[in-house]
Amino acid sequence: MPSTASASPALAALLLASAIALTARPAPAAAVSQPAATTDLVTMLAGELADNFVFPDVGARYAAMLKAKLASGAYAAINDPDVLAKTLTDDLQAVSKDGHLKLFAPNALAERAPRQNGTPPPMAAIAGSGWLADGVAYIGFNLFPGDADTLRQLDAFIAAHAGARVLIIDARTHRGGGLDEMDRMFPHMFARETPLVLMDTREAVERRGGNPIGDSPTVRRQPGPAGVVRRLHVAVPAARPVWQGTRVILLTSKRTASAAEHLALSLKRTGRATLVGETTRGAGHYGGMAELPGGFGAFIPVGRTFDPDTGQGWEGTGVVPDVAVPAADALNKALQLAGVDPATANKPAGVS
Repeated sequence: MPSTASASPALAALLLASAIALTARPAPAAAVSQPAATTDLVTMLAGELADNFVFPDVGARYAAMLKAKLASGAYAAINDPDVLAKTLTDDLQAVSKDGHLKLFAPNALAERAPRQNGTPPPMAAIAGSGWLADGVAYIGFNLFPGDADTLRQLDAFIAAHAGARVLIIDARTHRGGGLDEMDRMFPHMFARETPLVLMDTREAVERRGGNPIGDSPTVRRQPGPAGVVRRLHVAVPAARPVWQGTRVILLTSKRTASAAEHLALSLKRTGRATLVGETTRGAGHYGGMAELPGGFGAFIPVGRTFDPDTGQGWEGTGVVPDVAVPAADALNKALQLAGVDPATANKPAGVS
């Protein structure tokens, strides 16, 4: 998860379930462009999971199930690529649920091409921002793409809302991304260097050049278990943190996912924010796209993010809010916690 601007597109693509090469052995060009036997597809998928999945034991179980079903002829009569992709995904999820693990048919993969090439999706990263009331700042995110334009907008927001007594960050529609936006905000929230979360990646993936994280001033290697590369994400304070004394409130929903959950856990476990809303989606494993025969592709989770104190992540469970309310009521509740009558707040257009 590099936090440098130059590495941002790759990271945004990573956590948005787009394409990075996981292995040094992609399907041959002819196999990708021409229909391939289901046997080849399932066999390679099983190998990718056994070699790369974040938990080696679960990856082995996935592979064993696929090989057994293939041998039984369970996939022999499926001729529709979309049906085959869904069937294989459902079979994998039945063995062990994972919020990111998914097989994509060729046409679905083609629709994802702009994101695979590092181009931000056609969605505004920042959904809205401004002053809701005297001293109460607001910014909402749809994603963390890490692109230069989004970071410029965020820097301008930080400068314009320095010294806010309350900062409300709205992640209710936030579906994922990278670390760059977090690494712009965290330095202004923390007065001292603070450990946030740990990230473990399969060592085999990094050895083949599929490193999805990388090292930086805010992402540092740590001793870890055999077969794993462990890194610690830290908040490094700015020379003059403008939100050092600011109360932070993070809004969450059932749609809050991936990098937004990284943000939520980081702020919750450090006690730096109050989470208001719903338990998040529970998509806690990061990874990349593996090319498969027949033009198929699979997003393979190769790492996990978790709490350094408990060893627990949020995969399948989500991050639980401090104040549980329906997502639709979260902003009003946050305003009340800030001492503001919701009826008098200056809410950005489209924000409720």
